[in-house]
Amino acid sequence: MKRGRVNISSKCQGFAPSENQGRLKRHKSGNPSFVQGDSTLPQKPVEDWGNLPHHVVLHIFQYLSLVDRARASSVCRRWNDVFHIPDLWRRFEFELNQPATSYLRSTHPDLIQQIIKKHAQHLQYVSFKVDSCTESAEAACNILSQLVNCTIKTLGLISTARPSFMDVSQSHFVSALTVVFVNSKSLSSIKIDDTPVDDPSLKVLVANNSDTLKLLKMSSCPHVSPAGILCVADQCHGLRELALNYHLLSDELLLALSSEKHVHLEHLRIDVVSENPGQTQFHTIKKSSWDALIRHSPKVNIVMYFFLYEEEFEPFFREETPVTHLYFGRAVSKDMLGRIGLNCPRLVELVVCANGLEPLDEELIRIAERCKSLTAIGLGECEVTCSGFMEFVKMCGGRLNQLSIMEEVLIPDNRYNMEQIHSEVSKHLGRIWFPDMMPTW
Repeated sequence: MKRGRVNISSKCQGFAPSENQGRLKRHKSGNPSFVQGDSTLPQKPVEDWGNLPHHVVLHIFQYLSLVDRARASSVCRRWNDVFHIPDLWRRFEFELNQPATSYLRSTHPDLIQQIIKKHAQHLQYVSFKVDSCTESAEAACNILSQLVNCTIKTLGLISTARPSFMDVSQSHFVSALTVVFVNSKSLSSIKIDDTPVDDPSLKVLVANNSDTLKLLKMSSCPHVSPAGILCVADQCHGLRELALNYHLLSDELLLALSSEKHVHLEHLRIDVVSENPGQTQFHTIKKSSWDALIRHSPKVNIVMYFFLYEEEFEPFFREETPVTHLYFGRAVSKDMLGRIGLNCPRLVELVVCANGLEPLDEELIRIAERCKSLTAIGLGECEVTCSGFMEFVKMCGGRLNQLSIMEEVLIPDNRYNMEQIHSEVSKHLGRIWFPDMMPTW
């Protein structure tokens, strides 16, 4: 028997079986089938991709890169119509990289200009992802300067590697950012970490977007002063999430965020960073200021990332501090961990990258006793005896949703070996648990 031929009706038409493949027969159930010789095969439905509903094609297009969108739009007229639907251009990420220094695919300049020309008025959720080259950051600023007809709601400037935006002329950056601040009028979320944004540009932001701003993330912005961020807190009463460096945190800022006219803050992230040991002086926040914030926003998450040297921890956690999440990226002393156990009763998550060679048994047990909300802990280059670790786990019990401990951290003693630790910890957690293993490459 000769194999039947297949006709292609259009680019968007699926493959349809020809008449020579078999005689169409309908069963009593009404379902069509093909009969070819003695075998009965169900008929494959004809797939017409060109007639997919607009909302389905639109959803697919949103997951495609700009280049792939452009290619898909040439498949048929219907897909080309979807390519020009405004909803497709409300969210976009510009990738700006130098081929000589980055492996990431960059958005072609011609396509960028096409977007600005045809779809700028539709852009609402915009981010720029740049590599470490100054040329990439300058290209991002040039695009920002052209977004004069936009009503952007979300703006993100993302550096995949430092320094990027910090190497751009401050006047060039601020001028480009001001264009967006002035013309958008409805910004609700801004992420501008590691940029030369300054106090005057923040005042422009507040003057034009104070009623809509809900999230401001601006860690590592050296040209912003405490007065600049205080201006934002005073005027943007809808602010729910704030991320900043510790040097911008002040008693005045916490009190401003606690005023009656301000909404309840949901998330406060504070980066405590020191690049040169001994050269940075850290101030102390009053307990009364923290208390005012908690009274006003009792459910606020206060997240602190520490990248300090051991001798620089002196000002922290001398009094009760309502921090909920603590991450230590460098070595932290036993004394510091002991103060955390005494003065951080709201602690939910603790991650310690490294510690000295002294066991942390007492400090962990104190944390288990005092931090009743603790549900997650991670220990890297530390030391804990197996007996001390077991006591910590018994005290915390099943509330520990995440327990990440490197196997090298645990020191076997006369009560527990590693095999016993596995079974005993699993029993108290109510689930199978193993210590983490250092991968060997």
